[in-house]
Amino acid sequence: MKKKKPSIAILAPCYNEEKTIRKCVLSWLNQIHPADEIIIVNDCSTDGTLEILQEFKDRVTIVDLLKNTGNKSYVQEEGLKYVTKDVFIATDADTIMDRHFVERVVIAFRDKRVHAFAGYIKSLRGNWLTACREIDYLIGQDLHKAAQYHINFLFVIPGCAGAFRTKVFKKNISFDHDTLTEDLDFTYRINKLDLNILYDREAIVYTQDPDTIKSYINQIRRWYSGGWQNLLKHKGIMKKKPIRAMELSIVYIEGLIFYPLMFIIPIISIKAFFYLILYCAALGLFFGIYSAIKRKRLDLFFYSPLYIIVTYIHSYIFMEQFIKEVILKKRNLKWYHPERRKMT
Repeated sequence: MKKKKPSIAILAPCYNEEKTIRKCVLSWLNQIHPADEIIIVNDCSTDGTLEILQEFKDRVTIVDLLKNTGNKSYVQEEGLKYVTKDVFIATDADTIMDRHFVERVVIAFRDKRVHAFAGYIKSLRGNWLTACREIDYLIGQDLHKAAQYHINFLFVIPGCAGAFRTKVFKKNISFDHDTLTEDLDFTYRINKLDLNILYDREAIVYTQDPDTIKSYINQIRRWYSGGWQNLLKHKGIMKKKPIRAMELSIVYIEGLIFYPLMFIIPIISIKAFFYLILYCAALGLFFGIYSAIKRKRLDLFFYSPLYIIVTYIHSYIFMEQFIKEVILKKRNLKWYHPERRKMT
């Protein structure tokens, strides 16, 4: 019996995306297997975003909000009201889809057991920071996420590369607004319901990551803040299956042990600090070689020694947000909109 082909929608929120939106929309339109509808929600952009979107008004649905929400999840919630297809893809206005992305989603959702879908992220070339981000993506997706998928507890469906059965999402999951990482939030809820998530490393998107220290720190601060918020919100998930407690322990308890040591060791012993730096440099070099081979990008190898800088940034912000969100209970719900650069 031939399996029914699901209809597909693409849902994308946007705010002040004039530097990236045209190329992204073109990538969504020029799929090998075209989406049945594309819904773009404009959160009252103050630049030329809406004018660019009007160029595509005959091929996409433009939802122009009357009041700025300032939060991605609110924009997605509004856009979801317009989705009429069996499956919707959630993506971002700085994200280019590989031409086979929709095709991979269609193949996945022909299986009625699949309720959600996680794609694979690659970072668009920029400078040393985006190169280090690409190395991080490789570590996170080729090692951690692959292991999580194996134990049936995918930690997060990427907000720029996820897909969901529309009726199930609207009825049982939805977009909440009480954390800074909506993708982690709805993934926790999907796991709570024991819905099947398919992880496809052939479903690729290319996203624009921050290329300045300030912008990078703001993004990591939002991710870690949202991480702690969601852990507190969904802590009950660990009671249901011990394997989930183990995975979350690896993510958070290891960080609480290792990251403070990055700053304590230099105070205790210069010699120990030297060995720590040596270890981090060797680890960064190893992942740099792996990344360069995997991506066929020599810049990832040459920039890999700088990965230690990124490690220290992550360490500091991880602890900073643990203190703010968990100990002091100072919830941060201010959405940071990253700086964009023109796509070439």
